[in-house]
Amino acid sequence: MTAASLATVGSDVWLASGYCLALVGLGHVIDALARRAASVAEGGASFGFTYHADHDAWRCPQDQWLWPKSFDPDNRVMRYRGTPSICNACPVKDTCTTSHSGREIQRAVDSWPASEAAKFHRGIACFVVVMGLVWPVAVASTAPGATALVVLAVAVVLALLLSLPLWSHLRRTHVFLPEGMAHVTLDASLLEREQHAAAWRARRSSYGSDKRRDRTVSP
Repeated sequence: MTAASLATVGSDVWLASGYCLALVGLGHVIDALARRAASVAEGGASFGFTYHADHDAWRCPQDQWLWPKSFDPDNRVMRYRGTPSICNACPVKDTCTTSHSGREIQRAVDSWPASEAAKFHRGIACFVVVMGLVWPVAVASTAPGATALVVLAVAVVLALLLSLPLWSHLRRTHVFLPEGMAHVTLDASLLEREQHAAAWRARRSSYGSDKRRDRTVSP
């Protein structure tokens, strides 16, 4: 394919080829922005806490550990929780958590974008790539000539190769769960925390009533 033959290629072919590659780039931009947003959100939720993969546990700024508590099979999330007695006695508890059952941190067990939320954004990126392939295929169907077909074919093949990372890691990863790990859904977890909070309030109320009764009966 010579420069002279390329000069005979119509502008619609070049536009279709450029459009195809540009949408692949847009797909990567969408994926990168979604990945960054997820990373920022995860970092904000675990601010100051450090995950130790060798222990499968989080370490808080006060040098205490949060160990695996339960696994949510629906959302593919592992939940970690600190010891309630330690968290409740922590001097910085008010700035860390309002829960009386210990600070909780969640970790998605699937790598990006295997989680459901990430798959949604990756699906948008892949859809953009597919839309980018429509125009070159449509132009090729008009039989624009051998040289133009080669240009379109090169653009499509290059677009497919560049988009391969967007189609990867869509399968869920295997999760190693400690023996006896409880499977708890989000609703059940919220209900458990509400029950812990109610039990804590009842305990504090009973302590207060006991003190008032002691003062009443004291000579």
